[in-house]
Amino acid sequence: MAPMRVDLLTREYPPEVYGGAGVHVEYLARELRRLADVRVHCFGAPRDEQGVTAYAEPAALAGANAALRVMGVDLEMAAGTTGTDVVHSHTWYANLAGHTAKLLHGVPHVVTAHSLEPLRPWKAEQLGGGYALSSWCERTAFEAADAIIAVSAGMRRDVLTAYPAVNPDRVRVVYNGIDTAQYAPDRNTDVLDRLGIDPGRPSVVYVGRITRQKGLPYLLRAARDLPADVQLVLLAGAPDTPEIAAEVEELAAELRAKRSGVVWVAAMLPKPEVIQVLTHATVFVCPSVYEPMGIVNLEAMACETAVVATATGGIPEVVADGETGLLVPVEQAGDGSGTPLDAERFVADLAARINELLADPDRIAAFGAAGRRRAVEHFSWDAIARQTLEVYRSVGV
Repeated sequence: MAPMRVDLLTREYPPEVYGGAGVHVEYLARELRRLADVRVHCFGAPRDEQGVTAYAEPAALAGANAALRVMGVDLEMAAGTTGTDVVHSHTWYANLAGHTAKLLHGVPHVVTAHSLEPLRPWKAEQLGGGYALSSWCERTAFEAADAIIAVSAGMRRDVLTAYPAVNPDRVRVVYNGIDTAQYAPDRNTDVLDRLGIDPGRPSVVYVGRITRQKGLPYLLRAARDLPADVQLVLLAGAPDTPEIAAEVEELAAELRAKRSGVVWVAAMLPKPEVIQVLTHATVFVCPSVYEPMGIVNLEAMACETAVVATATGGIPEVVADGETGLLVPVEQAGDGSGTPLDAERFVADLAARINELLADPDRIAAFGAAGRRRAVEHFSWDAIARQTLEVYRSVGV
């Protein structure tokens, strides 16, 4: 009997990975290959990896709205899935490919919900009219999908709220995972030395894109109240819009005028370099206002680093409050943006939680050790691949 053929549809795949969804597909594909015949369809430049097909934007759509160009790629991806047993799409960028393949080939379509367009209304700044297209792609795919995998219980609630037409029985929770062999403490300092990070000073570290959902401006405001000897290390790039880029640059410049040790690396660093920075962080901070799971917190925990993170979305399912880190409470607008109703209070609470940890080195060490244990015991990719395979089987594959 031939093994099950699974076609994963994604915008991101190595080496072109810039977010959590790309990380998820990379490791899911690796583990699923032990269990099934896996083909990956992604955007971008040609890949050398066997079983991976990349698709460039159609030349005829050059200069068109960005969302329309994505839809063009999706149609080509759907055509490339002939012969599959099941298609599994990741993010709105590939959802239309999965939905079209389902209709074209008569195969089940599984969607993983990494984020939701209705909960990211600020993307209208980035995509203009294309936001209506991205929202349509996602809604159409979700409402017709044979199964939806939510990366956290919080995300499952969001899916059912955003898309009430979806049958709750079709939405399963399978967490994001982490490779704890790769994400492990690196006590070397060569990367820190090159980046200008002083290993002798405490450091508060942020890793993420510059986008509204990641909340970096709130952290930059909170950093005004950190002790003078603390470094603020930002591994932050890929701004969504010129507006948020300008806001972050202004806040960073203001901090630099008043304190030393503000290190901003705008480039996307290779994983081994990020791992060394995470390892040496005194505290890792995730100030997100929208985060379906927050895999970056898991990465920090695997590096034995204490975490301070917003109590939103799936983050409380990853960061055990008072055990692996501290959660920052936040009351948020109900318009889907995640905007704190009292931004000044959120900033003050964020600063207070960071300072609470910075003042207690023994607690930092205990949180770091507990975070590593939690990552190893509860978030292995082997278990996640097997759970995903069970979802495929549940839809008749």
